[in-house]
Amino acid sequence: MTFDPCSFPSFRLQGKGLAMLFMIRGVWGSRVRVWSLLPTLLGPPRALSSLAAKMGEYRKMWNPTEPRDWAQQYRERFIPFSKEQLLRLLIQEFHAGPADKAALEEFVAHVDFCTLFHYHHILARLQALYDPINPDRETLDQPLLTDPQRLSNEQEVLQALEPLLAQANFSPLSEDTLAYALVVHHPQDEVQVTINLDQYIYMQFWALGQRVGQLPRKSSVGSKRGFFTRSPPAERRYFKRVVLAARTKRGHLVLKSFKDTPLEGLEQLLPELKVRTPTLQRALLNLTLIVSGIVFFVNVGMVVLSDLKMATSLLLILFAGFMGLRASKMFGQRRSAQALELAHMLYYRSTSNNSELLSALALRAQEEHAKEALLAHSFLGRLPRPASRAPEETSRWLQSEVESWLLAQSGCDVTFNGARAMAHLQALTPSIGMYPPPGFPKLDPLPTGIPEAPRSAPTDKP
Repeated sequence: MTFDPCSFPSFRLQGKGLAMLFMIRGVWGSRVRVWSLLPTLLGPPRALSSLAAKMGEYRKMWNPTEPRDWAQQYRERFIPFSKEQLLRLLIQEFHAGPADKAALEEFVAHVDFCTLFHYHHILARLQALYDPINPDRETLDQPLLTDPQRLSNEQEVLQALEPLLAQANFSPLSEDTLAYALVVHHPQDEVQVTINLDQYIYMQFWALGQRVGQLPRKSSVGSKRGFFTRSPPAERRYFKRVVLAARTKRGHLVLKSFKDTPLEGLEQLLPELKVRTPTLQRALLNLTLIVSGIVFFVNVGMVVLSDLKMATSLLLILFAGFMGLRASKMFGQRRSAQALELAHMLYYRSTSNNSELLSALALRAQEEHAKEALLAHSFLGRLPRPASRAPEETSRWLQSEVESWLLAQSGCDVTFNGARAMAHLQALTPSIGMYPPPGFPKLDPLPTGIPEAPRSAPTDKP
């Protein structure tokens, strides 16, 4: 039997273009010609002054706790259940009968079979686009690309990623959110970093799974202890997954995914950052140096002056040099410890990089696609069918019902795309019954309920 991909319905992911934060400035030297091409290669960039102005506004605020109009800026779209969890919940509530349960499981298998080829094709196209600029390529090296060619390829990859990220239910973080993250630091974060915006050509963050609570222990940075005392971990606003796309002028496109990332910690994920000591810690270290210096000067310096008859000016010069070396050593040791702690945290937060991230996004988009089709199939089966019901009205009803159900089941306020879910379902409907084809081997279904106690085998009496 031959496999004909044309016999299966094709799916086109519909997603709005996600605006990127392009921050561009001209540089001197041989690269002036390259940077002048950036507006053509990367589209109309956002002015760097816009981001700098928003950062200045946040610096003037007194202790901001979240970006302005955060509830309107960020809408959670991620369905907080795995496909298997969602299937069990829907069977318990809508498909409890044996026949309904079997029909739903057959529908899920059909969705998986149809979407597998679609997302495999998308992944193959993405990998083909990304391969010339893949910094982790293990195959033979290809001819070197010029800077305009590399930037053009990066833009093609990012444009192809936009609908995949939208289907995976990632939400883009706005420029205002980025300004907040670059300015505001959580008081319990001992490790703080700083970046130079002039080193970046563009940066963009996408996130899903917003939570408010205590961070997992291995994903937090210095939130367990204070300078003198141990402070309890505070509740933070964080995301279960964050995707970063960034490009520095001296580097290449960086694609990374992280888990359990606080909103104020987005800056820690960027490349080419520098660890800096927080203001309070600098003040405490300086105070320690001053007190120890005064004690040292009173106890040692006066003895040197009286016994060795050393000039006061020479003693002050030696004392200043000694304190400078001691301060440099203390601050250097502190920065080294903070850099090690930051590297330890990023080791546990990082989930995938570069080419592997493309595969992870394709799998996540496929699962979200299946979950949306599954919800639409289950809820539309309960919808009364008047003859005059318009598709827009049906999609609004589906969105409202699914959002209320998800809120009741998970406690999460999720924005469900009813129109897209109906489109997924309608694309599948003409081919229902084509899976499995004749002779295609079936796998044992996954357990969807509580396993029953084993029964003893009947025995035949003589």
